[in-house]
Amino acid sequence: MRAARTMDSKLVSRRDLAFLLYEWLDAPSLAARGRFAEHSRETFDAALDTCERIATAHFAPINRLLDAQEPRFDGERVHLPEPLGAALRVFCEAGLMAAGHDYEFGGMQLPYTVERACFAYFNAASVGAAAYPMLTVGNANLLLAHGTPAQVEAWVRPMLAGRFFGTMCLSEPQAGSSLADIRTRAEPRGDGSWRLFGNKMWISGGEHELAENIVHLVLARTPGPDGSPVPGVKGLSLFIVPKKLLAADGAVGERNDVALAGLNHKMGYRGTTNCLLNFGEGRFRPGGEAGAVGWMVGQPGQGLALMFHMMNEARIGVGMGAVMLGYTGYLHALDYARNRPQGRPPGAKDPTSPPVPIVEHADVRRMLLAQKSYVEGGLALNLFCATLVDDERTHPDADTREDAHRLLELLTPVAKSWPSQWCLEANSLAIQVHGGYGYTRDYPVEQFYRDNRLNPIHEGTHGIQAMDLLGRKVRQDGGRALDGFRERVAGTLARAREAGGEWSEAGDALGHWGTRLGGTLERLDRAPDAQRTLANASVFLEAFGHYVIAWIWLEQALCAGAGLARSGLTDADRDFYLGKLQAARYFHRWELPKLAPMLDLLESLDATTLEMRDAWF
Repeated sequence: MRAARTMDSKLVSRRDLAFLLYEWLDAPSLAARGRFAEHSRETFDAALDTCERIATAHFAPINRLLDAQEPRFDGERVHLPEPLGAALRVFCEAGLMAAGHDYEFGGMQLPYTVERACFAYFNAASVGAAAYPMLTVGNANLLLAHGTPAQVEAWVRPMLAGRFFGTMCLSEPQAGSSLADIRTRAEPRGDGSWRLFGNKMWISGGEHELAENIVHLVLARTPGPDGSPVPGVKGLSLFIVPKKLLAADGAVGERNDVALAGLNHKMGYRGTTNCLLNFGEGRFRPGGEAGAVGWMVGQPGQGLALMFHMMNEARIGVGMGAVMLGYTGYLHALDYARNRPQGRPPGAKDPTSPPVPIVEHADVRRMLLAQKSYVEGGLALNLFCATLVDDERTHPDADTREDAHRLLELLTPVAKSWPSQWCLEANSLAIQVHGGYGYTRDYPVEQFYRDNRLNPIHEGTHGIQAMDLLGRKVRQDGGRALDGFRERVAGTLARAREAGGEWSEAGDALGHWGTRLGGTLERLDRAPDAQRTLANASVFLEAFGHYVIAWIWLEQALCAGAGLARSGLTDADRDFYLGKLQAARYFHRWELPKLAPMLDLLESLDATTLEMRDAWF
């Protein structure tokens, strides 16, 4: 019997990251682009080393503390455990807030692909703590893309230095995800500033004292030419509204009219303050006048379009957070299974023989293999999407940049929602592997599950992502994004046929499911009305997501097969490649066939949910 094993890290497998970055995605080739010319595999590994060290030493040890001692509001200020601020200071002092940004801003100009791999460590170590830099970087990126030079100087530089943190303020108590119903209003002032009045709900990182200032990006309704509010999303504009105003020399000064009305206490992500904010209630009176002072970003009526810059980045970030919660849960379950002796093999006849580690039981291996297929597939998807960001921003060919943009648009709902569903399922299986202990706080897997349960809601629910995918993304630009994705899959299938054997057969099967998905889309397009098409959009999102992950696994299988064929492998490398191949087999044999009933349902244009009436519940 093999001796019990331990792992170098329970956050993420560094060997898996190396496989994805260097063997599959060929991240070192990005150094051929001017922006990344000073980088190489050595600098990428150094960045990963730094992030692994900081996440392990400063973030992971406080994860349970942040869960147990959630934020507290005493009516004046929010209280958070002191180690959270200390961990975030270490993160900022290491320059990680600006890791992917220009040298001009103190950044490292890391490729986005490597930056995402680095940040994976923090998501796994403490997703509640990691939310503050995730939101801050997203806020800064929006302003870099759409702000004026003065706005960048005033707000982006301090955020990338870690002095200011950022938020996004969309939802309202009465509106939720229905942004067309936002009521917060903005009134112009003669000096170019605006005064905002209204309430924002579910604002992550909305109030704390972890930084000198908080930069809120706020959607608010602006008046039309006649002075009356413009209804719907066309009336929404975007504003920078800081917690504290700046003096003429840029120093943090007077408190703005932004007040915390209360904290929301969630089942997970407890280290991240989640707030109801009042703008313009008059508690603070900057310049002697009620109203939260703000400055418009872009032009009137562009608010929602500009906010999508941050929202889409946040959706990919949520997907990565979901992946890493599932991933660390899997590694904890694997470690437990290798070191927990219980029971004997079915054929063992001697009751006095020693029990075996539970990893020896087939059903436990089934649960671990399912987790491995979900989390390693989800991580690969997220890093593939990161390569699309790099191509969109820096590829020398304009057509390739445009193709990458379209494909990223298509895959964003999948990158957000598929991990939020299936890496949550990985967390559920991790609890199951632990047995009765899994439901106690003696082990961290129950917290991972609670933290991850928020991600199917964060940045747009499954239903919203499903309607975005089926109602818009697959048809966008005349279906060019979907055509581009099909071309990528076709290239993989061609390589699978060249490889021969079982992966050629797997490629043929994937091709069959691609044809069926295309037929299902045509059937949905012929539906009598849009409501019937979208009634089961969430089923389409799940089916398409499984198809995408099956493609990702075929890509990984071909890469692992090539790695296994190399000479001079160590036993550890051989085990790694064989594990990759087995996870690919599992997904193709156990998960991909789930498309059949989903596509059958979609093609039937079933209206059961659509026809249900409130009175019948």
